Amino acid sequence: MGLSFSSLTARQRRVSRWGGAMAVVLVLHGLILLALSRSTPAPPAAPLRIVDVFLYAPEPPPPPPPPPTEPAAATGGGAPASPSVIHQPPEPPPELERELVAPPEPAPEPTPQVGIAPLPTPTPGQGLGGQGTGTGTGTGEGFGPGSGSTPARLVVGPTLDQIRAHHPANARSRYGRVELSCIIRLDERLEACQVVSESPPGLGFGQAGLVVSQYFRFRPPSEGGRPQPGRRIVVGIDFGRPR
Repeated sequence: MGLSFSSLTARQRRVSRWGGAMAVVLVLHGLILLALSRSTPAPPAAPLRIVDVFLYAPEPPPPPPPPPTEPAAATGGGAPASPSVIHQPPEPPPELERELVAPPEPAPEPTPQVGIAPLPTPTPGQGLGGQGTGTGTGTGEGFGPGSGSTPARLVVGPTLDQIRAHHPANARSRYGRVELSCIIRLDERLEACQVVSESPPGLGFGQAGLVVSQYFRFRPPSEGGRPQPGRRIVVGIDFGRPR
Protein backbone atom coordinates (compact mmCIF):
# COMPACT_ATOMS: atom_id res chain seq x y z
CA MET A 1 0.00 0.00 0.00
CA GLY A 2 3.02 2.17 0.06
CA LEU A 3 3.13 2.42 -3.87
CA SER A 4 2.70 5.81 -5.34
CA PHE A 5 0.33 6.76 -8.12
CA SER A 6 3.12 7.09 -10.59
CA SER A 7 4.51 3.57 -9.96
CA LEU A 8 1.09 1.96 -10.53
CA THR A 9 0.68 3.76 -13.74
CA ALA A 10 4.00 2.48 -15.08
CA ARG A 11 3.12 -1.15 -14.26
CA GLN A 12 -0.21 -0.83 -15.93
CA ARG A 13 1.55 0.54 -18.96
CA ARG A 14 3.91 -2.44 -19.11
CA VAL A 15 1.00 -4.89 -18.76
CA SER A 16 -0.97 -3.20 -21.48
CA ARG A 17 2.06 -3.20 -23.78
CA TRP A 18 2.63 -6.93 -23.20
CA GLY A 19 -0.99 -7.70 -23.81
CA GLY A 20 -0.98 -5.66 -27.00
CA ALA A 21 2.13 -7.50 -28.24
CA MET A 22 0.51 -10.90 -27.53
CA ALA A 23 -2.62 -9.87 -29.40
CA VAL A 24 -0.54 -8.79 -32.42
CA VAL A 25 1.32 -12.16 -32.37
CA LEU A 26 -1.95 -14.11 -32.23
CA VAL A 27 -3.39 -12.14 -35.12
CA LEU A 28 -0.25 -12.77 -37.20
CA HIS A 29 -0.44 -16.54 -36.44
CA GLY A 30 -4.09 -16.59 -37.48
CA LEU A 31 -3.32 -14.85 -40.77
CA ILE A 32 -0.47 -17.26 -41.50
CA LEU A 33 -2.69 -20.33 -40.82
CA LEU A 34 -5.42 -18.87 -43.00
CA ALA A 35 -3.00 -18.32 -45.88
CA LEU A 36 -1.60 -21.84 -45.55
CA SER A 37 -5.06 -23.38 -45.52
CA ARG A 38 -5.99 -21.56 -48.74
CA SER A 39 -2.74 -22.30 -50.60
CA THR A 40 -2.51 -25.99 -49.70
CA PRO A 41 -5.00 -28.14 -51.72
CA ALA A 42 -7.23 -30.45 -49.78
CA PRO A 43 -6.18 -34.11 -50.01
CA PRO A 44 -8.39 -36.23 -52.32
CA ALA A 45 -11.12 -38.17 -50.65
CA ALA A 46 -10.38 -41.83 -50.41
CA PRO A 47 -12.75 -43.95 -52.54
CA LEU A 48 -15.31 -45.92 -50.69
CA ARG A 49 -14.68 -49.66 -50.68
CA ILE A 50 -17.46 -51.85 -51.97
CA VAL A 51 -18.43 -54.55 -49.56
CA ASP A 52 -19.82 -57.71 -51.16
CA VAL A 53 -22.46 -59.53 -49.15
CA PHE A 54 -23.21 -63.15 -50.06
CA LEU A 55 -26.33 -64.80 -48.71
CA TYR A 56 -26.44 -68.57 -48.63
CA ALA A 57 -28.41 -71.18 -46.82
CA PRO A 58 -26.28 -73.10 -44.34
CA GLU A 59 -26.12 -76.84 -44.80
CA PRO A 60 -28.36 -78.77 -42.44
CA PRO A 61 -26.51 -80.42 -39.56
CA PRO A 62 -25.87 -84.14 -39.98
CA PRO A 63 -28.39 -86.43 -38.31
CA PRO A 64 -27.40 -87.65 -34.90
CA PRO A 65 -25.93 -91.15 -34.79
CA PRO A 66 -28.33 -93.92 -33.75
CA PRO A 67 -28.20 -94.88 -30.12
CA PRO A 68 -26.11 -97.97 -29.41
CA THR A 69 -28.07 -101.14 -29.03
CA GLU A 70 -27.68 -102.91 -25.82
CA PRO A 71 -26.63 -106.57 -26.15
CA ALA A 72 -29.10 -109.19 -25.04
CA ALA A 73 -28.65 -110.57 -21.63
CA ALA A 74 -28.50 -114.14 -22.96
CA THR A 75 -28.24 -115.53 -26.50
CA GLY A 76 -30.44 -118.25 -27.86
CA GLY A 77 -33.60 -119.50 -26.30
CA GLY A 78 -37.12 -119.65 -27.60
CA ALA A 79 -38.96 -122.40 -29.51
CA PRO A 80 -37.57 -123.76 -32.80
CA ALA A 81 -39.09 -122.39 -36.04
CA SER A 82 -41.89 -124.41 -37.56
CA PRO A 83 -41.14 -126.13 -40.87
CA SER A 84 -42.43 -124.38 -44.02
CA VAL A 85 -45.37 -125.86 -45.86
CA ILE A 86 -45.54 -125.77 -49.71
CA HIS A 87 -49.05 -125.71 -51.15
CA GLN A 88 -49.26 -127.35 -54.56
CA PRO A 89 -52.32 -126.97 -56.80
CA PRO A 90 -54.34 -130.10 -57.37
CA GLU A 91 -53.68 -132.00 -60.57
CA PRO A 92 -56.33 -131.49 -63.27
CA PRO A 93 -58.63 -134.42 -63.92
CA PRO A 94 -57.77 -136.51 -67.00
CA GLU A 95 -59.62 -135.47 -70.15
CA LEU A 96 -62.31 -137.82 -71.29
CA GLU A 97 -62.13 -138.96 -74.88
CA ARG A 98 -65.14 -137.72 -76.76
CA GLU A 99 -66.82 -140.18 -79.03
CA LEU A 100 -67.64 -138.81 -82.47
CA VAL A 101 -71.09 -139.87 -83.55
CA ALA A 102 -71.49 -140.38 -87.30
CA PRO A 103 -74.57 -138.78 -88.90
CA PRO A 104 -77.33 -141.18 -89.85
CA GLU A 105 -77.01 -140.28 -93.55
CA PRO A 106 -73.82 -139.07 -95.21
CA ALA A 107 -73.93 -135.58 -96.78
CA PRO A 108 -74.31 -135.59 -100.52
CA GLU A 109 -71.14 -134.85 -102.48
CA PRO A 110 -71.21 -131.55 -104.34
CA THR A 111 -71.74 -131.80 -108.05
CA PRO A 112 -68.60 -130.70 -109.89
CA GLN A 113 -69.18 -127.68 -112.11
CA VAL A 114 -67.15 -127.17 -115.22
CA GLY A 115 -66.67 -123.61 -116.42
CA ILE A 116 -65.36 -120.23 -115.35
CA ALA A 117 -65.72 -119.17 -111.74
CA PRO A 118 -67.83 -116.02 -111.24
CA LEU A 119 -65.10 -114.45 -109.03
CA PRO A 120 -61.30 -114.86 -109.11
CA THR A 121 -59.83 -116.97 -106.30
CA PRO A 122 -56.23 -117.28 -105.07
CA THR A 123 -56.32 -121.07 -105.51
CA PRO A 124 -56.81 -122.87 -108.81
CA GLY A 125 -60.28 -124.09 -109.52
CA GLN A 126 -61.45 -127.54 -110.54
CA GLY A 127 -62.69 -126.55 -113.95
CA LEU A 128 -61.47 -128.23 -117.09
CA GLY A 129 -59.23 -126.11 -119.29
CA GLY A 130 -59.94 -125.73 -122.95
CA GLN A 131 -57.67 -127.06 -125.64
CA GLY A 132 -57.22 -125.99 -129.17
CA THR A 133 -54.82 -125.56 -132.02
CA GLY A 134 -54.34 -122.47 -134.03
CA THR A 135 -51.51 -120.52 -135.50
CA GLY A 136 -51.28 -117.54 -137.74
CA THR A 137 -49.17 -114.60 -138.70
CA GLY A 138 -50.01 -111.50 -140.56
CA THR A 139 -48.93 -107.95 -141.13
CA GLY A 140 -50.59 -105.02 -142.76
CA GLU A 141 -52.51 -101.83 -142.21
CA GLY A 142 -56.24 -101.67 -141.92
CA PHE A 143 -58.27 -98.98 -143.69
CA GLY A 144 -61.92 -98.20 -143.56
CA PRO A 145 -64.29 -98.68 -146.45
CA GLY A 146 -64.94 -94.93 -146.75
CA SER A 147 -63.76 -92.82 -149.64
CA GLY A 148 -62.88 -89.17 -150.07
CA SER A 149 -60.24 -86.98 -148.41
CA THR A 150 -59.94 -85.30 -145.00
CA PRO A 151 -57.60 -82.47 -143.96
CA ALA A 152 -55.07 -82.70 -141.18
CA ARG A 153 -56.67 -82.45 -137.73
CA LEU A 154 -55.11 -81.27 -134.47
CA VAL A 155 -55.13 -83.99 -131.81
CA VAL A 156 -53.32 -82.19 -128.97
CA GLY A 157 -51.26 -79.02 -128.66
CA PRO A 158 -48.79 -77.54 -126.16
CA THR A 159 -50.10 -76.27 -122.82
CA LEU A 160 -49.65 -72.71 -121.54
CA ASP A 161 -47.04 -73.90 -119.03
CA GLN A 162 -45.03 -75.56 -121.79
CA ILE A 163 -45.12 -72.38 -123.89
CA ARG A 164 -44.18 -70.18 -120.92
CA ALA A 165 -41.29 -72.50 -120.04
CA HIS A 166 -39.70 -71.83 -123.48
CA HIS A 167 -40.49 -68.09 -123.66
CA PRO A 168 -37.23 -66.27 -124.55
CA ALA A 169 -35.54 -65.07 -121.36
CA ASN A 170 -34.58 -61.68 -122.82
CA ALA A 171 -38.18 -60.98 -123.88
CA ARG A 172 -40.27 -62.11 -120.91
CA SER A 173 -42.47 -59.02 -121.02
CA ARG A 174 -42.81 -59.00 -124.83
CA TYR A 175 -45.48 -60.64 -126.94
CA GLY A 176 -44.23 -62.75 -129.81
CA ARG A 177 -45.67 -64.94 -132.55
CA VAL A 178 -44.02 -67.49 -134.78
CA GLU A 179 -45.40 -69.57 -137.67
CA LEU A 180 -43.83 -72.89 -138.59
CA SER A 181 -44.07 -75.14 -141.62
CA CYS A 182 -43.79 -78.80 -140.50
CA ILE A 183 -44.25 -82.29 -141.97
CA ILE A 184 -46.82 -84.60 -140.33
CA ARG A 185 -45.55 -88.10 -139.72
CA LEU A 186 -47.66 -91.23 -139.56
CA ASP A 187 -47.30 -91.32 -135.74
CA GLU A 188 -48.91 -87.83 -135.59
CA ARG A 189 -45.67 -86.03 -134.69
CA LEU A 190 -44.15 -83.05 -136.52
CA GLU A 191 -40.74 -83.06 -138.12
CA ALA A 192 -38.54 -80.91 -140.38
CA CYS A 193 -40.10 -77.70 -139.04
CA GLN A 194 -39.02 -74.38 -140.56
CA VAL A 195 -39.68 -70.82 -139.39
CA VAL A 196 -42.03 -69.09 -141.85
CA SER A 197 -42.48 -65.81 -139.91
CA GLU A 198 -41.27 -64.41 -136.59
CA SER A 199 -42.56 -61.27 -134.86
CA PRO A 200 -40.73 -59.39 -133.46
CA PRO A 201 -37.60 -60.71 -135.16
CA GLY A 202 -34.25 -61.14 -133.48
CA LEU A 203 -35.56 -61.93 -129.96
CA GLY A 204 -35.46 -65.74 -130.16
CA PHE A 205 -39.16 -66.47 -130.75
CA GLY A 206 -38.36 -68.53 -133.85
CA GLN A 207 -36.00 -70.88 -132.02
CA ALA A 208 -38.46 -71.15 -129.11
CA GLY A 209 -41.24 -72.12 -131.55
CA LEU A 210 -39.11 -74.92 -132.99
CA VAL A 211 -38.70 -76.34 -129.46
CA VAL A 212 -42.42 -76.07 -128.69
CA SER A 213 -43.33 -77.88 -131.95
CA GLN A 214 -42.47 -81.20 -130.30
CA TYR A 215 -45.66 -80.99 -128.21
CA PHE A 216 -48.02 -80.94 -131.23
CA ARG A 217 -49.89 -84.04 -132.41
CA PHE A 218 -51.68 -83.90 -135.79
CA ARG A 219 -53.63 -86.59 -137.56
CA PRO A 220 -52.31 -86.67 -141.13
CA PRO A 221 -54.72 -85.93 -143.97
CA SER A 222 -56.32 -88.84 -145.79
CA GLU A 223 -57.30 -89.54 -149.37
CA GLY A 224 -59.55 -92.43 -150.30
CA GLY A 225 -59.63 -93.49 -146.67
CA ARG A 226 -55.85 -93.80 -146.51
CA PRO A 227 -53.63 -91.45 -144.38
CA GLN A 228 -51.15 -89.43 -146.35
CA PRO A 229 -47.99 -88.87 -144.24
CA GLY A 230 -45.35 -86.41 -145.34
CA ARG A 231 -47.73 -83.51 -145.96
CA ARG A 232 -46.72 -80.07 -144.74
CA ILE A 233 -48.85 -77.94 -142.45
CA VAL A 234 -48.40 -74.40 -141.06
CA VAL A 235 -48.91 -73.95 -137.31
CA GLY A 236 -48.81 -70.71 -135.29
CA ILE A 237 -47.58 -70.29 -131.73
CA ASP A 238 -48.28 -67.22 -129.57
CA PHE A 239 -45.92 -66.35 -126.73
CA GLY A 240 -47.83 -64.18 -124.24
CA ARG A 241 -50.92 -62.12 -124.95
CA PRO A 242 -51.12 -59.43 -127.61
CA ARG A 243 -51.79 -55.91 -126.33
